[in-house]
Amino acid sequence: MAITRRTFLRSAAAVSVATAASGALAACGTDDNPSAPTVSANDVQAALEKGGTILVWAWETTLKDVVTSFQAKYPKVKVELVNAGTGDKQYTALQNAIKAGNGVPDLAQIEYYALPQFALGKSLTDLSGFGAGSLDGTFTPGPWASVKAGGGIFGLPMDSGPMALFYNKKVFDTHGIAVPATWDEYVAAAKKLHAADPKAYITNDTGDAGFTTSMIWQAAGKPFSVDGTNVKINLADTGSAKFAGLWQQLLTDKLLAPVGSWSDGWYKGLADGSIATLVIGAWMPANLESGVAAAKGDWRVAPMPQWTAGGNATAENGGSSLAIPKAGKNNALAYAFLKYATAEEGVKIRVDKGAFPATNAELKSDAFANKEFPYFGGQKVNQVLGQSAAGVVSGWSYLPFQVYANSIFNDTVGKAYVSSTTLSDGLKAWQDACAKYGKEQGFTVS
Repeated sequence: MAITRRTFLRSAAAVSVATAASGALAACGTDDNPSAPTVSANDVQAALEKGGTILVWAWETTLKDVVTSFQAKYPKVKVELVNAGTGDKQYTALQNAIKAGNGVPDLAQIEYYALPQFALGKSLTDLSGFGAGSLDGTFTPGPWASVKAGGGIFGLPMDSGPMALFYNKKVFDTHGIAVPATWDEYVAAAKKLHAADPKAYITNDTGDAGFTTSMIWQAAGKPFSVDGTNVKINLADTGSAKFAGLWQQLLTDKLLAPVGSWSDGWYKGLADGSIATLVIGAWMPANLESGVAAAKGDWRVAPMPQWTAGGNATAENGGSSLAIPKAGKNNALAYAFLKYATAEEGVKIRVDKGAFPATNAELKSDAFANKEFPYFGGQKVNQVLGQSAAGVVSGWSYLPFQVYANSIFNDTVGKAYVSSTTLSDGLKAWQDACAKYGKEQGFTVS
């Protein structure tokens, strides 16, 4: 799994979403054919037998092996896999291609947080017409909910990122710290660790939109509500307040390493134990193995700390779908590859290469659950991660302009990390800025 993919997921790099959002609203009012096209299984099979070429835009490296397997099974089909940029770079290119009506791919990788922007803009094909609704139950709850909007299905989940606590057992054992099962215990562990070793921190954080929204999600927060072009934003709801109150303690007491994720300092801290935990998505094992090889055997995985003792509430952090742009030329062939990669043989290929599945069958398989990870001291890590996937809190929504919202996070909430601004005030500033932007783009925001 490419680390850069995760970096961009939480990056604050701005996309030219002003055009995207305003175009989305215009399309909402002018689409002459809002219903999902009907494409039968026979149509898909006929397209495979006839053959042709499809263009796939994706940066996910495990898809290369899926393409090889798919073309071997269907020799009349050629799949052109193109990395058009990671995350926001690809979204900009995709939006430009859609606007120009030229060079639009037949399939595109779109992260869950960005999918609503393209779905609202009627830029994506509703897969309900392909019978995608029959896949209900195939995918875990979080990813499946993330590809649906307004009664339509606008992509199929490619992977997922249910969250867990990755912790340095060696550090915890050295200082006699118990693995925290609740967030109150996590704060207590942070204080005990830093008191024992002023150079050690429970975790790092310099302000991260993706982490913040995932924490609010786990706390059963629902700060974003979307109904067509009507948007409600409340970053002072119960879940948001829970997160702000908890995390403010760590900020006020200077218990967070002031090190940016994915930086050289971050890798060093993970290796030498000065960053003792990560609360992060299930895709992290491969990144630790490749990027923090020196700490092999030190790390373990535990359930995400809970707001209520004994619970199993989790959230997603990361993950992508594959979607079919409406302007693509080979929808039937595109759907064949899409289904192959996300719900058929391609799933095992990708999991074997390190992807964390979004499919129930793989998560529940003995081979997956019982896989031992030498890096984690032989721990059966997937048992913890699979439990997390089953506990994702339902009902979460992203903004239809979440890409833009994330791009201004450090200008608002981020101030709490470098000044006397509180997280609560930062969240209020983020809310106000997002609401202002949404109204400027023609959304009704309350």
